Amino acid sequence: MWSDRTVQMFCRWGGVIFELLFDHSQSESPPSPHASADRPVQLFRLQNVTTMFLSSDGSTLYVGARDAVLSLDVNSPVCCSVQVSWRPTDDEAEDCRKKGKDSTVDCPNFVHVLLPLNSTHLYACGSYAFSPQDAFIDHLTFSMVNGPSRRCPYSPFQRSSALVSDGELFTATTTTFKGIMPQISRHFSRDGRPDVILDNYVSLLDEPVFVSSSADSANGKIYFFFSEFGNEFSFQEKLRIPRVAQVCKDDVGGERTLQKKWTSFAKAPLLCRPPNRPPHNILQDMFTLPPPEGSSSSETLFYGVFTSQWSGQSESAVCVFRLQDITTVFSGSYRKLDKNTLRWSPFSGKHLGKCGLASSPDADLEAVRTSFLTARSVRPVRNGPVLVSTEQRYSHVAAMTARAANGKQFTLLFLVTDSGFLHKVVLFDQDPRILEEVQLFTGPQRVGSLVLSSAKGVLYVGTSEGVMTVPLATCSAHRTCSQCVLSRDPLCGWSQSRRVCTGLSGSEEDVWNVLKKDLKSEVTLTAMNRVSSRFTVLKVTPPVSTDVSVSLNQAVRLQCEKPSSLAVLSWTSPQRKFLPETLFIRSPDGGLSFLASAQTLGTYSCEAEEAGHREVVVSYRVLETFTPRSIVPQPGEDFEDISTETAVPEDSVNTPDPPVLETPSAEDPGKPAATTKAGPDVPTKPAYKTSSSTSRTENQISMDVPRREKSFYGELVVVSLLLAASVCVMAVGAFVVWRQKKTGLHSDHLLMGEDSSKTHTIMEICSLESTKEAASELKNGE
Repeated sequence: MWSDRTVQMFCRWGGVIFELLFDHSQSESPPSPHASADRPVQLFRLQNVTTMFLSSDGSTLYVGARDAVLSLDVNSPVCCSVQVSWRPTDDEAEDCRKKGKDSTVDCPNFVHVLLPLNSTHLYACGSYAFSPQDAFIDHLTFSMVNGPSRRCPYSPFQRSSALVSDGELFTATTTTFKGIMPQISRHFSRDGRPDVILDNYVSLLDEPVFVSSSADSANGKIYFFFSEFGNEFSFQEKLRIPRVAQVCKDDVGGERTLQKKWTSFAKAPLLCRPPNRPPHNILQDMFTLPPPEGSSSSETLFYGVFTSQWSGQSESAVCVFRLQDITTVFSGSYRKLDKNTLRWSPFSGKHLGKCGLASSPDADLEAVRTSFLTARSVRPVRNGPVLVSTEQRYSHVAAMTARAANGKQFTLLFLVTDSGFLHKVVLFDQDPRILEEVQLFTGPQRVGSLVLSSAKGVLYVGTSEGVMTVPLATCSAHRTCSQCVLSRDPLCGWSQSRRVCTGLSGSEEDVWNVLKKDLKSEVTLTAMNRVSSRFTVLKVTPPVSTDVSVSLNQAVRLQCEKPSSLAVLSWTSPQRKFLPETLFIRSPDGGLSFLASAQTLGTYSCEAEEAGHREVVVSYRVLETFTPRSIVPQPGEDFEDISTETAVPEDSVNTPDPPVLETPSAEDPGKPAATTKAGPDVPTKPAYKTSSSTSRTENQISMDVPRREKSFYGELVVVSLLLAASVCVMAVGAFVVWRQKKTGLHSDHLLMGEDSSKTHTIMEICSLESTKEAASELKNGE
């Protein structure tokens, strides 16, 4: 049989669990953008956005989607400026189905490439019902001319990369229906020089997955980033290797050997290995961050997202590579491939990895043909990742630099997870800190492209549902000076004149923020107050308590949002000090849940602590909801008489006598409950006017007393008290019988009083005035 505590706990938490389950079931909905007042997220709905790019003036966003190409005005993203349909005909879709492809998944036209070709036209390439086609789109009329192509994949799911440099198109893709023939090539070559492609003498690439490309205009080179199977290793399991490949943009091939083939092609491994762990060997995305204005192009940085072939699904790392380190590796020693044994051996050649080999001797070009793999790997900055996550799998990355109010430069990363979250990360001397975690969608979404506009302060996310615009900073979400400073966001600062957390701009002369370099030395209140004498840190005003009206036995859920990603939330209240922690549930998002009862009603405050600074985020007052009947005066309570104009006859007032209260004795819990009743010598103040000539039955009295809300807990308490009282009565009775047998007293004399109608039997025994009377009674009995 269950104990009273078990029943009580079951009743207490049953409602909470039910409400939690009910709320969860109601929250399930189709994937949609997740927005809040502090972060306004806008979505322009399209089908399967695959590629995007921003115009040079930053005013127009060009989007390649399923069966369409669009231009969006970024100043008014809710409406598209121009849209052109690029859909296969019914006959072309039927031919795709005859090839064994799915009509809805494979046979539409998915745009793989969309780039500005020159000042008047855009270039696009789409899968076009598993028969790739090119398209040239006029800027002014947005009219299209299309035709067959082999410059992008047949399959909508195969990745490729392309860029335009000086009107020439460089692509890395597959060129066959089965997608097994990789190719890096140059098209639309200027000055009458021929287009060039990879040599097919040996297998230069082994099932590559291209993710990105970048141009080094200063050195005249093009770089492609991808992952492939590494044939330089002999393992039982095929090992994937992240690579970077280079070609010279002015390469025209050899005169006799390698005609119309790359003479400058070379590839090098990329190393991204966390300390004491296997390397992350699969490249997911690569972002090119140009150097600061006035700096050398060799300071260009490449931020790559890597995952591991051996780890679980929720693990990734971010490594940063410098262009100078890449060029150094390509200028070093190489490995030579034996075509018969397919084994690599060290090789040092004078002309490997260089441009301008068109007129080189055939012997040198033969060495180039078989020696295209570098002997060394490209190591990341600081020889390791700048960020390692064992809980998130990142798919896309974008990076930018920002100058904080203290004049220092910081790097910000925007990382998209497979689960639909956006992480905003700041690097303090390569030590990462997640500033924000934004839920972009309520369900899984496929992200096809990221475009970062630091001038507009917006991140454009292309997904299977459309184009989403996400602000880079949400400074207004930090309500107080301490929250603004402790957020350590380089894009935000506290304005003393306006008393708000705002974005940094030249007009804000009194904006300041405190950003630490070393995460091990946390920002403290001393550092926050260590500012110029013209600045004064404002005192934080505690938030006004919010009233929460509930009924008894109702599940209560109090919400609390972290002001900072590293803040630690805690709940305080006066009543929690005397209650067990098992009555309260802390949710992962910081909320507090419990069941409303007489003991749990009261005030609750959520406090955030970070770097030694504690601040109240939100405060609640949990109050019981009373019905109008619950304010009727109860017997024994003091209320003033309220006179009315209408006279009520005294004989019509039927008011019950004050009830008899039975309370256990405080001195001896084992004694029976004593009956308390006002006697003639004890003055009493009636709660309301009564009539001594009128009496009511017990049933009538109960009708006048207002009924409270039914509570199983209260019934259990009443039953327990009645049971305890019964046990006491039985114990006293047994004691009396035992006393009778021992002393030989007559039961008639002890059990009967002179006026049994007025005095309780047990009270008669306890009312003996002295021990002498007791002795006299015993003597008479003998």
